[in-house]
Amino acid sequence: MRFRFFSNSRLPGRLLVFFLLLWRLPTLLRRRRPEQPQRIWVLHHLLLGDTIMLAGLLAKLRQRYPAAQLHLATPAATVALFSAHPYGVEAHPFNPRNFSTLLALCRQPRPDLVIIPAENRYSLLAAALGARWIVAFEGDSPAWKNWLVDELRPYPDTPTAWPDMAATLIDGPAPEPFRPQDWPAPACRPFALPDRPYCVLHVGASSVLRHWAPENWRELADWLSARGYTVVWSGGRGEEDLVRQCDPEARYASFAGCLDLPQLWHLLANAALLVSPDTGVAHLGKAAGVACVTLFGPGSSLIYGPGHFWAGLPYQAVTVEDFPCRDGRMLFERTFVTWVRHCALPPSACACPRCMQALTPEAVQNAVATLLPSADPIHDRKAR
Repeated sequence: MRFRFFSNSRLPGRLLVFFLLLWRLPTLLRRRRPEQPQRIWVLHHLLLGDTIMLAGLLAKLRQRYPAAQLHLATPAATVALFSAHPYGVEAHPFNPRNFSTLLALCRQPRPDLVIIPAENRYSLLAAALGARWIVAFEGDSPAWKNWLVDELRPYPDTPTAWPDMAATLIDGPAPEPFRPQDWPAPACRPFALPDRPYCVLHVGASSVLRHWAPENWRELADWLSARGYTVVWSGGRGEEDLVRQCDPEARYASFAGCLDLPQLWHLLANAALLVSPDTGVAHLGKAAGVACVTLFGPGSSLIYGPGHFWAGLPYQAVTVEDFPCRDGRMLFERTFVTWVRHCALPPSACACPRCMQALTPEAVQNAVATLLPSADPIHDRKAR
C-alpha cells in the first residue's frame, strides 16, 4: 500500500528535478537562444485532443528547422499514435507522477530548445534537462511557473483555434495545412473492420455535460442505416453502458471499450464518417483524415475546431453560437484572454446541459448530409 502511494506521487520526480536544477545552476544564468537548434523538445502532459492539435506546432517546427531532431514528451497513452513519426517526431512517454518516465527524459541529450505549449510548471523540468532556451505562453499562474521561461509569448488577441495558437510559439510563416499523408497511420494489432461503407458514432466524452441524448443517437443511427451505411458504435473503456442506452436492442455493432488508440485510428481512417461530441476522438478523426461532424455543447467550436491548419479536411461543427451560459474565459489556466467563450463547469454545477440539448437530430443530419452522400442509390432517388 505504501509503495503504491509513493509510485503515484509527484514527490520522487520533484526531488529529481530539484537536484538536477542545483547541479545545473551554473548554466542556468548563461542560457542563450540557439540560432539553429539541433535538438528541439515539445514538453506537455495534455489530454488526447489537445495533444493531437499540437500537430500545427510540430508542422511549423519541422518547416522552420528541417534538419533538427524533434522530440515530443507526451502522455504514455498517446505515444503509440506517433509510432510512424509524423513530421519526423520521436515521441517519449511522460507522466509527472511516473518517476521512470522522468528519469528516461533526464537521460536524453541536452535540448537546445524546449517549447511548452500549456502548463508552464514544466519549465522547471525543461531547465533540469539542461534546455538552452525555453519558450512558453505568458500569463500562467502562480508566477513561479514562469520564472525559468526565457521567452514568454502572448496569446493571440483575436479569436484563434488552438492548433494555430500553439504554432505562434515560434516565429515564421504559418505551417502548411494538414494533409492526411503528413501523419502516417500508426501500427496496430489486427482486428476485424466493419463492412464498408460504414459510419462511426462515438458517444463517449470526458464530461457527462458533453453527452448527447441516447434517443438522438438512436435516431441518427437509424437515419444513416436507411441511407445505406453500416453503423457502428464507439466509446472508451467504461462507456459500454452509454452504447447500451443508445441501442438497447444491439441492432448495430459496438467497438466500445474494445480498441486501443492505434486500432481506433484505423477504424476511423477506413470509415466514411465520424460523428462525435467535442472530445479527444473528434480530433483523432481529423488526424486520421475521416470526414467529421463534431457536436459542441460546452466547448468552443472556434478554439477546438479545425482553424487554418486543419481547414482542408471535410468537417462540420454543430453548435449554437453564443449560447448564454457558455461564458467561461479561462484557457489553460489563463484568465486574461478576453475572446475565449466556453464552459468548464463540473457536472455538479450544471444539472441540465441545455447546450447539448439544443443540438437537434435534424441539425446533425443536415451537417452529415453536407459531407456524405447516400450510399443507397434507391434512397437518393426517393429523396429527389
